[in-house]
Order: sequence, then structure tokens, then C-alpha cells
Amino acid sequence: MTRRIDSPDTDADIELRGYLGSDTRTSFVMVAGAGSGKTTSLIKALAHIGGKFGAELRRCHQQVACITYTEIAVKEIWGDVGNNPLFHVSTIHSFLWALAKPFQKDIAIWVKQRMEAKLTELREERKNFGPRIHQKTRDKNQRDTDKLEKQLETIGEVKRFKYENGSDYSKGILGHNDIIVMVPQLIKEQPLLASIVAQKYPFFFVDESQDTLADVVDALRTVARQMAGKYTLGFFGDPMQKIYVSGIGDIELDDGWKIIKKPENFRCPTTVLSVINNIRAQGDGLIQTRGRHSLIDDVWHPVPGTAKLFILPADEYRSRNLDLVRTWLADTYGDAHWTSDSREADVRILVIVHRMAAERLGFPDLYSAFNDGASESFKASFSEGTAWPLKPFLDVLQPLSLALTQNRQFDVMKLLRSHCPRLGKDSLKGVDNISELLMSLKDDVRKLAELMSDTSNASIMDVLRFTDRVRLIKLDERLKDFIAEVPAGNPKDTAPALPAGPVSEDGDEDKTATAIAAYLACPVKQLWGYNTYINDQSPYSTQQGIKGAEFERVLVVLDDEEGRHFQFSYDKLLGLKEPSKTDVDNQNQSKETVFDRTRRLFYVCCSRATKDLAVVLYSDNVEFAAAQLKAAALFQTEDIYTLDEIFLDKAD
Repeated sequence: MTRRIDSPDTDADIELRGYLGSDTRTSFVMVAGAGSGKTTSLIKALAHIGGKFGAELRRCHQQVACITYTEIAVKEIWGDVGNNPLFHVSTIHSFLWALAKPFQKDIAIWVKQRMEAKLTELREERKNFGPRIHQKTRDKNQRDTDKLEKQLETIGEVKRFKYENGSDYSKGILGHNDIIVMVPQLIKEQPLLASIVAQKYPFFFVDESQDTLADVVDALRTVARQMAGKYTLGFFGDPMQKIYVSGIGDIELDDGWKIIKKPENFRCPTTVLSVINNIRAQGDGLIQTRGRHSLIDDVWHPVPGTAKLFILPADEYRSRNLDLVRTWLADTYGDAHWTSDSREADVRILVIVHRMAAERLGFPDLYSAFNDGASESFKASFSEGTAWPLKPFLDVLQPLSLALTQNRQFDVMKLLRSHCPRLGKDSLKGVDNISELLMSLKDDVRKLAELMSDTSNASIMDVLRFTDRVRLIKLDERLKDFIAEVPAGNPKDTAPALPAGPVSEDGDEDKTATAIAAYLACPVKQLWGYNTYINDQSPYSTQQGIKGAEFERVLVVLDDEEGRHFQFSYDKLLGLKEPSKTDVDNQNQSKETVFDRTRRLFYVCCSRATKDLAVVLYSDNVEFAAAQLKAAALFQTEDIYTLDEIFLDKAD
């Protein structure tokens, strides 16, 4: 176990330990706000179970299950419990698949039913096509229908199903979405499967419960009801940190379940704690206490920190004015880290969408190519840095170009030996003069570096055609088909022909082909900014992507116009824009609203700061926004600044 176990108990830890030690098993929900040490409470609970019931569980060949949202969280928890086999720690998807995997006949039935349902849906859709439906839509429907009909003819030949990233039923492959839908359904419909869960895992913890799908929660609730009094189901989370639309958020209590609240915040300084409590007041009303402390002369003192709000004009000078704010913060607090982009500075600038970071880091066209009208799988793979059209650059061409410009000749040769076809065994058989070949390769790598420099006007197409022509690397056949089909000029203006091989992981070949054509037209130098971003070498992150993280200095950018994200609206949340009819209707019907989603996101962002928080709001009417926000009292009045006040302060 790690030092988390040795940290002082909170009231919530003591309360939970009392429930876990009872002879009658009790299910519970722990609500733990940002910075509260939720994971510490979870680890302490696991340790208590291990100490009190470990011998009994091992004798009965049972384990304590703990499922969480990401592989990173799995590694963290697994390390905290000392890699003890008494505990089964995994992601939700992995756990569900391990549970269902032996039930191959049930899986086969479910897959066939899912395919038949989708086929019925496609046929119904086609039957209802009106005269205004485009031919492209009709063609896609027919392609999808034909594909499913062929798969249905052969699905009975699949001997065994397995779980991978994307689904391909004809090959017996199930994807993430299949697992998360199928297994909860089987648990609810098959009492045997529910019994297996209860018998194998009499203690079952769910981390980050607010982001867990409702179907998964309902399936586990089914198990708990079936084994009432003999089974402990525990949820650790915070509804105010639900940032995924698919998450369940608040978990309702069944009869006999306990609610445990953990209000402490050990992360945020007192000024920031005041801000996040003000934000949370309109949500669930939980008031967080304590705040971050530091040990000075053997005495714990609260850390005051800073929390500032800057209201700037929503004009074409956004980036310049953001830099002015960072400079003001650096000058005012004598903290040069505010203007640094290095990781060591521990500054994080949180933007609502990747597009805003792309604009500031210099890859706007590249971002648009993979996001404006592209398929969902392409958007996701671009954000993760795993999109297959990008691999030649990320894996080989950029490292090769960088190695040459930095005069790292050993790395140049290492990359060429691994990826250059001209250095393959078969190619070298007919070469009489190796020295001449190496000189030629050196010249080609130099040309590559010139094409990819930050002053180059070359497009991605230009570089791919060059590398293919001189056989510098072996290109993916799908890319070769594209660069062969698209004529010289602007690939974006040409309707691309689909290559022979599959280009899309989700079956949306038309969107993917269009995205690749736009990608090929992008300036190749934009890949440098993109590479910096996905490798977390810039200070930018999206607001949805930093839950669980913490930074000394946090700058949150609020910009509805540039963000263009319909699910969130800071202007509406802060009273700067009137709600729509839909917003009002949702409120009246107690449905989730744009206010709920934005409030939670704002809370998550501001609660990342361990020392200093700055919020920048871009507004079309700065004076009105300043008056509204001073009246709202989220921040202290003296901590709210306009651009004029920044310049005035600098003049003083």
C-alpha cells in the first residue's frame, strides 16, 4: 500500500469503515468534491476490506472488484493497493468483457439480434426517404444495408467472438460500444450472470461513478438487489464533475443504501476555494471546506493563493490580449512562470475546444480537415494522435527531419534502417556502392527537412509524394491510393476517389475520404504545432480533458463565440445571454440544461488550481459583462479586471 493509507482519516473515511465492517453488507454512494482525496478514501476502503475480510475472501476464491474510467486510473489504483491479487482493478470495458467472454452462445445471439435491428432500422429509413433526400445519403444507406445483409449470411460461421477497438461482426470482433451495451443487458436478463458477479466479487467499487453509463449502474444495481444484505456495491464520485453527456451523474439511493459526503478540499488555496464554492452553490450546494495548507515551522497554515477574472473584448486580438493577461500576472506577482510554455512552469491554459488551441498553436487547417464534417472515429483519433493518415509524419518523417536539423546523425540512420525500403535486405542485394546510396539518402533527408521546415510552403501532399517517389519510407497503401488519385493542385477542390482498401473504422468512407483530401491540402508545417499539442508539450488543454489533474497556475478561457460548442454556454451561465426556449423548457421539465453542463465544466476547470487561478472571459460588451459579474459575486469585486484596467495598472 502507498502513503495514502497513512494520511489522516476524514469523517467520511471513518463513516465508510463502519459500514464496511458490519455483518450486514451495505451499499453506498460517496460524494467527494474536487480535491477531496476521493481516491484516498477508495484506497483506504480497499485496505480495510483486505485487512478484515482478506483471509475469508481468499479461502472462498473471491476478489474485491474496483472498476474505473481510464487505464491511467487503473494503474494508479493498482499501484496503491500494492499489486495485491485480492483486488481486481480494471476499466469498465475490460471488466465487462472478462465477465461475458465465456458466454459465447449468448454473445452470438445478441450480435445477431443487434445486426437484425440495425438492418430493420436501415430499411425503415430508406422506406421513408422523401424526394429531397440526396443521392449520396441513399447510396450510403444501400451500402450499409448490403454490408449488413452479407454479414448476416455468414455470422453463423463465427466460432468465437473477441473484443477490440472497433467492431467487425463478420470477423467476430466486438468494439467498445458493443461491450458497454451488451454486457449490462445480459446481466439484467441472465440471473446466472448476476449471481456470478455477486459470488466472485462480494465487494464491488465503482470509481468516477458520475461518468459511468446508466445501463452499467442499473446492471450493478440489479446484482445488489438480488443479493441484498450479502453484497456491497459502492460508488465513489462527484455529480458536479460529470462532464460526459453519457454519464449518469447523480446516483439515486436504493432502500437501505447509505450516502456519505466528503466536503474537504485539500488542493485549492482559500481564494480559489471561495470561487468554486460560489460556482457550486447553484448546483448541489455542497460547501467544500479546509483548503490547501502548507507546513511552516511545524504549523499548518492555509495557502491564500489568488483568483482573478479578466473580461476582454471578443475581437480579432484575442491571442494578443491573452498574452497581455499572462504578462500582467507575471509582473504583478513576480512570477515569470505565467509567461512560460514549458512543462516545468506548471501553467495550464484551458480552452473549451481543441480548435481554440489549434488556432493559437498554428494548425487550424489541419484541425478543420479532421473535424469539420469528418466521421466521429476520425475526430477522436485526431485528438488522440492515432489517426492512420498522420502516422507517417508522427512516427517517421517528423522525427527524421528533426534529427537531421539537430545534427543527430545516429538517430537519422536508426530511423532510415527501420523505415527506408532502400535499406531493406532485398534492395541492398543489387547495390554495388553503399557509400553512394547513403549519400543519396542523406540528400533526400535534407530535402525532406527543407520541405517540412516552418518556413516551407509545401503541402502534406507534396511531402508524401516526394517521400513515395524517392522511396524514403514505405507508405500505407491507403495513402498511396489517395496521392495517386488526387491530381496536382489543391486536393481539397477535388472529389476524392475511394481507394480499394477500407479507410474508415466506423464505415463512413465518404466522410473519411473528404477529410483525407482536406488533410492532404494542409501546409505540412502545421504538423509541428499539432505534434506539440498532442504530446502535451504546450500549456493548452481542453476543459473536458483535465478532470483529475492539478496545476499550480490555471488560466481558464471562456469564449462562446470561438468555442462554438452548443452543449456549453458561459454567456448563459453568467447571465450575459438570454436562455433559449429549449433552455427554459428543459428547466421547467427538470431536464439537464446548458446551465447544468456549463456550471459543472466551470467548476472542474477552476478546481484544478493549487496556487493561482485566472479566468479570461471574452465578451462583445465588456462594460455590461463586468457589471453583471461584479453583481454575481463569483469573484471578489477587486479581483475583476477589464483590459483598460490592466493597462492602467501597468501604467501605475
